[in-house]
Amino acid sequence: MTKDSVHNSLPTATVGETLAVMGDVFVPNIAKGVIIRRPKVVGMAEKLGLDERSIRRLQKLNEKYGSGPLMLNTPEGKPMALILDPKHAMRVLNETPEPFATAEWAKRKALEHFEPDMSLVSHGPERAERRRFNEEVLQSECPVHGLGARFVQVVEQEANELLTLVEQHEGKLDWDMFEATWNRVVRRVVLGDTARDDHALTEMLEKLRSAANWAFFHPGHDRVKDEFLERVRSYIERGEEGSLAGEIARLPTNDNTQPEHQVPQYLFAFDPAGMATFRALALLAAHPEPTERAQAEIAESSGQPTPKLDFLRACILESLRLWPTTPMVLRQTTEETEWQNGIMPAETSILILAPYFHRDDRHLDEADRFNPDLWLEPNALDEWPLIPFSGGTGICPGRHVVLTVTSNMLAKLLQGREVVLNPPTRLLSSKPMPPLLNNYSLEFKVGKR
Repeated sequence: MTKDSVHNSLPTATVGETLAVMGDVFVPNIAKGVIIRRPKVVGMAEKLGLDERSIRRLQKLNEKYGSGPLMLNTPEGKPMALILDPKHAMRVLNETPEPFATAEWAKRKALEHFEPDMSLVSHGPERAERRRFNEEVLQSECPVHGLGARFVQVVEQEANELLTLVEQHEGKLDWDMFEATWNRVVRRVVLGDTARDDHALTEMLEKLRSAANWAFFHPGHDRVKDEFLERVRSYIERGEEGSLAGEIARLPTNDNTQPEHQVPQYLFAFDPAGMATFRALALLAAHPEPTERAQAEIAESSGQPTPKLDFLRACILESLRLWPTTPMVLRQTTEETEWQNGIMPAETSILILAPYFHRDDRHLDEADRFNPDLWLEPNALDEWPLIPFSGGTGICPGRHVVLTVTSNMLAKLLQGREVVLNPPTRLLSSKPMPPLLNNYSLEFKVGKR
């Protein structure tokens, strides 16, 4: 570090404040499961209000230290910083991957359990090639993927089967029923119809993700990983028409691409998308006026092969704003970076805590309310880091595919039906939305309108 940077250093939290951040931010999020959720811990975190504590902790630090970034008082060799200012968050996201790399060390240690060559944990030429590949497969700039009509058809088929099951259970819909359906949709969309009932593939991925929750503290399951990646490779080689695997089969690749390491991320990312969909269903069940708007949109789009469903997409995005499925966005500096308050060292791990920005009631009037219109106002979000799919140049390339599948699943569940939370008091539109909503314990009563 230069002589000037010593005299121009960023603010640093005290040891006590650093321990409080670890206790209020890192420990609860790691305990809930960063790579795959632990349902019992999620339920406990909901009851104890742990997510609100993390938000309040960063607000207090912001009020004391200003815009930051705030360095944590960590052991030598592992510098860490908190982003407390919206402009700084936008800078980090927009200047990815240089000097703010997505391949942060803890993230690498976690994802190497099942996708060690994925673009998120790559850098340099390898990341550039893998990012290019993912953007082409997922058609990242297209609001509706070229295979959108096929994806909608898959959703409709599986949703109809789910609704038949719901009728057999006297209108009851719970998470286990939904998740089984969702996994079939995901396997068909990503790998093709022949993967519809490949429960073993999903189970292998869940086992690997469970190990990934422990990052470098778990030795991994090398045999399971090899078997899993080989199975993914076989679906890619089959290249079934109408699936993302079929898109992969027709795209050029090179030694850096490693397609079988990119596909697990597609499967992985669809899991929290299912959580967001189920929570969005709960939001609509608790808010009659938005439900009527949703029903009107569904009726207007009836018969369209690829309905865009802007309002239902906004409901999904609002679910992700209220309860981010990726609460900790991590980056790592590749060189010293200069900030208004000082110099940040190279190899600093940077944390952007999404709930801190998404629920900042000091600046957002509707921070704790369900307001899907927030996502329908042009340019309303340009200056504030609402990041349901990360943001900037590292934004999730699959966001539009996810929104197509999730919004159409919502549409199929709602179309011509009344969905009521059980109990109805679980969410109330007259009260602020809770800091966390445990999707695993949600239950609905579904009947005809």
